[in-house]
Amino acid sequence: MFLILKTIHMCCALISFTGFLFRAYLMVNDSKWLNHKIVLVTPHLVDTVFLLSGFSMAFVLNMGLFAQGWLTLKIFLLMFYLLFVGISLNRGKTKSIRIGSFFLAIVTFLYIVGIAVNKTGISWFAML
Repeated sequence: MFLILKTIHMCCALISFTGFLFRAYLMVNDSKWLNHKIVLVTPHLVDTVFLLSGFSMAFVLNMGLFAQGWLTLKIFLLMFYLLFVGISLNRGKTKSIRIGSFFLAIVTFLYIVGIAVNKTGISWFAML
């Protein structure tokens, strides 16, 4: 059961991040497709499955929310990632603010992936 949940979680992470990159591309090009219903609704569906699979994995492994420091940091950074995504796609007042937030979102996402892979708060630096 855990491997199925992990596979779903990882696939949703990839789909969610790819969708963010696509929507950022549409934003930079001032595309009318950015406001299309499918582009607006699909990320919410994917992210719901993504979060539910993550919480289900924690439940299956009997991990409390604050029992593992790396998991707590991962959830905390997820909030920053979502903030940066929101600013980069529609809340940034200028295009330069949106592009800056885009890069901050990418760095945050990669750091979160490093935490998930290495199970430590120092992320990819654990491999040094």
